[in-house]
Amino acid sequence: MSSSTKKKRPKPKSNSSSSSSSSSSSSWSWMTEPPQSLFPSKQDLLRLITVVAIASSVALTCNYLANFLNSTSKPFCDSNLLLDSPQSPTDSCEPCPSNGECHQGKLECFHGYRKHGKLCVEDGDINETAGRLSRWVENRLCRAYAQFLCDGTGSIWVEENDIWNDLEGHELMKIFELDNPVYLYTKKRTMETVGRYLESRTNSYGMKELKCPELLAEHYKPLSCRIHQWVSTHALIIVPVCSLLVGCLLLLWKVHRRRYFAIRVEELYHQVCEILEENALMSKSVNGECEPWVVASRLRDHLLLPKERKDPVIWKKVEELVQEDSRVDQYPKLLKGESKVVWEWQGASLGDKRLSRIM
Repeated sequence: MSSSTKKKRPKPKSNSSSSSSSSSSSSWSWMTEPPQSLFPSKQDLLRLITVVAIASSVALTCNYLANFLNSTSKPFCDSNLLLDSPQSPTDSCEPCPSNGECHQGKLECFHGYRKHGKLCVEDGDINETAGRLSRWVENRLCRAYAQFLCDGTGSIWVEENDIWNDLEGHELMKIFELDNPVYLYTKKRTMETVGRYLESRTNSYGMKELKCPELLAEHYKPLSCRIHQWVSTHALIIVPVCSLLVGCLLLLWKVHRRRYFAIRVEELYHQVCEILEENALMSKSVNGECEPWVVASRLRDHLLLPKERKDPVIWKKVEELVQEDSRVDQYPKLLKGESKVVWEWQGASLGDKRLSRIM
């Protein structure tokens, strides 16, 4: 009875309640904050980016190599093959480009062109040589025509065959071999370039001839020829104008000479008067030991310049002024057995004043 009457102890409920509360809190935290294992770490992320970059580069390289191998391996279509669309490549071959010929999948460019990838472009060396040769032909023909326009000598029309043969001796053509197709193409290209701006005709023998245009030949005329032709063309205007200019120059020269002549004569006359007056004063101051007169010829040689002595007109004008002057006496005098014309000052106004100052 005692055992049956014993009361059972109640089980503690704290653990169950704590576990339930902990489970509820953990579920709430999982819903609000995801676990750290859900996202990769920084090292994993860098590894992933590296792998993706390597894979992309490998894919691009393989794609480029595949396209390159496909493009180089594709042959050219034959030139005689008719394609529906020649400008667009077909699946089996590439269309043959212009300025070239394709045969059995290979491209051969025409003379004067060189291969550049899938195209045929002009050869710069051949074009430069042809340009220099064309300028040489132009210079030769235009100089000959300019000489004909100046003095009537020289050739006007030149046969094309002569020019063709002269090109063979040019130094620029020596770099090519005679049998080389480039040699013939260069000559042909030169003649085509020259024929664009030179005049051409066919003579009575059926030969083609070339001539430099007259406007172009004008630039090759020498300066002396241009001046001569210009004077000949405007002779009716130049002659009267030149005559008028020469007449004006002669008139101005005569006026200038007459003015110089008058001024020089007056200057010499005043010098003669001063010398005669000084000589008269000196003769009175030294008690008559000095002669009061002066020989006219000696005075002339003393005053005139050497170039003026060749012109007797100047001294004649001076003599006329002296003869008209009443202050000067002119008379002949025998000196050393030879008659000389002497001049003597008779004016006393200026001499008396100077003599009174000396006394």
